[in-house]
Amino acid sequence: MKFTFLLFILYLKLKKASKKNPEFQEYIKKEKTKVLIKTADGKRGRMFIFDNGKFSSVPGGDQKEFDVALVWKDADTAFKVMASEDLNESMEASYDGRVVFEGDTLQALWFTGATTFITGKK
Repeated sequence: MKFTFLLFILYLKLKKASKKNPEFQEYIKKEKTKVLIKTADGKRGRMFIFDNGKFSSVPGGDQKEFDVALVWKDADTAFKVMASEDLNESMEASYDGRVVFEGDTLQALWFTGATTFITGKK
C-alpha cells in the first residue's frame, strides 16, 4: 500500500511540475515516452506518460506497452529504496537485482533526470 501511495504522490508532483515549472516543461517538451514502475508480480505499479510536453499517468502494474519498466522485487523493497534519502540505494538495488529494467534503459536515465525537478536529488 505504501508503494502505491508513493507512486501516486510521484504522479501528483510530476503533474504539478508539468503545469507550473518552466524548467520541467522545457525538459519534457520534446520527449515521448512511457515509463512503468511496478512490482515483479505486476500487482502494483503506475505508468508515467510523457507526450511532447504533456504528462499523464495510469495506475496499475499490468500495463503492457511501455518504453522502459522499472521492475521491483516487491512493494516493500520499492518503497524503501524509492523513499530513501541515500542516492546509492538505487544503484545498490540495481546491482543486487532488487530492481531490473526492461526496455530502453536510456529512458530510465531520462526519467531519473525528470524526477530531480521534484525531489531536488541530483
